[in-house]
Amino acid sequence: MDKGKLIALAADHRGLHLKETLKDLLKSKGYEVKDFGTNTQESCDYPDYGIPAAQAVAGGQAFQGILMCATGNGMAMSANKVKGIRAALCFTPEMARLARAHNDANVLVLAADFVSEDVARQILDTWLATPFEGGRHERRVMKVEKIEDGRV
Repeated sequence: MDKGKLIALAADHRGLHLKETLKDLLKSKGYEVKDFGTNTQESCDYPDYGIPAAQAVAGGQAFQGILMCATGNGMAMSANKVKGIRAALCFTPEMARLARAHNDANVLVLAADFVSEDVARQILDTWLATPFEGGRHERRVMKVEKIEDGRV
């Protein structure tokens, strides 16, 4: 398995349909996917799926993660508790581009109840195509990491 092509996916019951749609899209683009669940419509708790996916990204088992729940807020808040994760809740392709280019976000979070499948595909395509710009943005990301590491 190529970790440079492996994406960790997770959703709660409200994001399940979008997760399955994006999983198929990722595979068609040649990405490998590790699906952390959920795999049923039964009500569940977003941290049970989002945190293990974020831990896989932080631990280097996956190069990026994509998380989905109804609003995206629960998944974003959960993922951002994992050291080394910079999860960004994105509603537009431009937000995804800036999250990658300026913030070096390594987890994309989508709001399944507020983003259409078509827009979600556009966001994902933009996310995957956008590299981190570094430069002045790297300095800012490093300041956040210092707080995370308790160096501030």
